[in-house]
Amino acid sequence: MQEYKKQDRKMWTVMILLFIAIIGAFFLSLNIGYIKLAPFEVLQTIVGKGESGNEVILFDFRLPRMVIAILIGAGVGISGAIMQGVSKNELADPGILGINAGAGFAVVLYIFFSGGTTGSLGAFSIFALPFTALLGALAAAILIYIISWKNGITPTRLVLVGIGINSAFAALLIIFQLKLSPNDFKQASIWLSGSIWGTSWTFVLTILPWIVLLIPFTLYKSRYLNVLNLGEQVATGLGTKVEKERRTLLIVAVALAGSSVSVGGGIAFLGLVAPHLGRRLVGPRHERFLPVTALIGALLLLISDTLARNILAPSEIPVGLVVAVIGAPYFLYLLIKKA
Repeated sequence: MQEYKKQDRKMWTVMILLFIAIIGAFFLSLNIGYIKLAPFEVLQTIVGKGESGNEVILFDFRLPRMVIAILIGAGVGISGAIMQGVSKNELADPGILGINAGAGFAVVLYIFFSGGTTGSLGAFSIFALPFTALLGALAAAILIYIISWKNGITPTRLVLVGIGINSAFAALLIIFQLKLSPNDFKQASIWLSGSIWGTSWTFVLTILPWIVLLIPFTLYKSRYLNVLNLGEQVATGLGTKVEKERRTLLIVAVALAGSSVSVGGGIAFLGLVAPHLGRRLVGPRHERFLPVTALIGALLLLISDTLARNILAPSEIPVGLVVAVIGAPYFLYLLIKKA
């Protein structure tokens, strides 16, 4: 009992420190950019006493983008944690397993057949994107699940099938991208490599319900993730409907990944790194490391987006590439460790 309370105190300490780090990164990101603003100017603008130009920079461009980065980071982190918990595979991640590619393919199809572009979508199309991405992500997840099934699912088979599905959707994406205009092809390529291209409050409202509803639901279901990690036989013996809970959790993971892809593109490795760091900080129990994972994902993506906007300003690096620089070495480390 005393050990349990000690772990709880550790979780809250880590969460408070991460929350403080997110606030610090948030205000730092407000200040820096192609047009730099002094901290005093930022405070003046926030309280409504700043210049009109600064209000446009903060409220129309930087703030919505930073809020989106926090939401996507939390969503992708939780999605990766669910996939690792359900599959009992440390290498599971929406990007590696092809879920992001499926969602991205569906969005590119929608843009292609609707005659729009990644930069000029109407309000209806913007709100339709998460549902479109969800259908693509579900299609990828169903294919992975069916092909991986052979008297059950093994972690190795799941990863190998996921990599194959990822490659297949990537090939289909290239085919449809080649049919786009040169400008749309360029925009789609940047977006698919991981780019927060929706920088308005409309896009915040697009993704907000998915994150606000599905993350608390995942925390509610955390006890089932703990039980599933004990193995199917033990979980069944404890009265858990294994396949039902597995399917429910996978749908939640796919929905979080799909809605995040619809606004942030194919951001890989974040769903791999954030859960691992959360597990190392507060242990393997999901009710503790899931909220920590959400905060780590939000912090990593917020910092990565700030770097992406400023390293080569006024040019912008896709945030997915910055995350990959962090995540790829960690992925190789995990492969070597498992070997």
